[in-house]
Amino acid sequence: MKRLRQLHVQVLIGLLAAIVLGTLKPDWAIAMKPLGAGFIALLKMMLAPIIFCTLVQGMAHVKDLKTLGRMGVKSLVYFEVVSTLAMIVGFVMVNVFAPGAGLHATNIAESADAVKSTADAGHISIASYLLSLIPHTLVDAFAKGDIVQVLIISILAGLALNVSVGADSVLLRGIDEAQTVLFRMLAFIMRLAPLGAFGAMTAAIGSYGGGTLLYLAKVIVVYYAACAIFVFGVLGAICCSIGLSFVGVLRLIRDEILLTFGTASSEVVFPRLVEKLKRAGCDELVVGFVLPAGYSFNLDGTAIYMAIAIGFIAQATDTPFTLMQQLGLLAVLSLTSKGGTTVAGGAFVKLAATLQSMRTLPIGGLGLLFGIDRIMATANALTNIVGNTIAVFAVARWEGLFDASAFERETGHAPRLMQRSRQSGTSERVVRHQ
Repeated sequence: MKRLRQLHVQVLIGLLAAIVLGTLKPDWAIAMKPLGAGFIALLKMMLAPIIFCTLVQGMAHVKDLKTLGRMGVKSLVYFEVVSTLAMIVGFVMVNVFAPGAGLHATNIAESADAVKSTADAGHISIASYLLSLIPHTLVDAFAKGDIVQVLIISILAGLALNVSVGADSVLLRGIDEAQTVLFRMLAFIMRLAPLGAFGAMTAAIGSYGGGTLLYLAKVIVVYYAACAIFVFGVLGAICCSIGLSFVGVLRLIRDEILLTFGTASSEVVFPRLVEKLKRAGCDELVVGFVLPAGYSFNLDGTAIYMAIAIGFIAQATDTPFTLMQQLGLLAVLSLTSKGGTTVAGGAFVKLAATLQSMRTLPIGGLGLLFGIDRIMATANALTNIVGNTIAVFAVARWEGLFDASAFERETGHAPRLMQRSRQSGTSERVVRHQ
């Protein structure tokens, strides 16, 4: 009975129940969709204020702003390098296994949903993308819940408070108390996690679990294999290079992995990742900056999805697509895979934007993937949360803002000392910005 009180056990039971109901009673399963949608909506409601409070609280106590600038540069370089590696893995997999070859969908019609996604996506340009990062008003960013816009406002507010008020400011105490209240609200909402995972997974199985899955099984297998290779190969190697146990990291976020598996959204676990990463030894400043930035600029699963999806559409529609064209699209994907939402279906909209901008592949090819987008979104979200978790640990260790004893306490795995710590003969500790 004690194990039944653990969140990951409850979520797992919900997922198993979803599989049974979705398989036996598809009509009933589809009717459960509001349970998952409602739970995701509740968690998305918490994102903007938690990002704001966490980042402002961390930045307001930074004594050396050079530390913040150095950390920002390291984070963005890391995001770009790792997400580019993810795209390369996707392109290699889709070219080697050619999941769309032989389908000959040369006259495929554009589905209504695909057309809508394409119309909503519009045209992508560097100027329009950069301008879209600026919110119309301070309130508008929080109302829309745009992570990048909230991040920009949070950085400005944190810097302003840092240079304007003291550590004992009433404003900072208020933000700290607001953060405590927000995490208490989150604890209330998380009690509904098993129900939310059940509703989202049941609806997905009832809607797409039959013919569509069989018809496009090959591209699904290729995509999941590419994500597994990236997670255990690339991310596992990065984790090893910073002296942390990859198994320990996965064990730390096992609840979040199961919840993401059920909802196909990485946003739903963001607030809990903030709390867990701080408990596992990462300084509040690093967590508050790197994690929300990673949710917009370190979307490794999305990068793999777009690379494989574009290659699949070219193969399925018999469209000539040379290596040079693929390399050109790789550069475009470096822009279009960034930003936007990380809920289920977000990658599909980004894919539509890329096809609309490049005009090298038939837009109707989107209809091939629309039916399995929810299935693909699961691996997408799982890859994203593991990638962003590793990113936070990497930056925290590089900056010396990491508590090794806290990591060992939370995971049961002792981290290896970094080279700098071995040379100095001192143990790693968290550097507090107070």
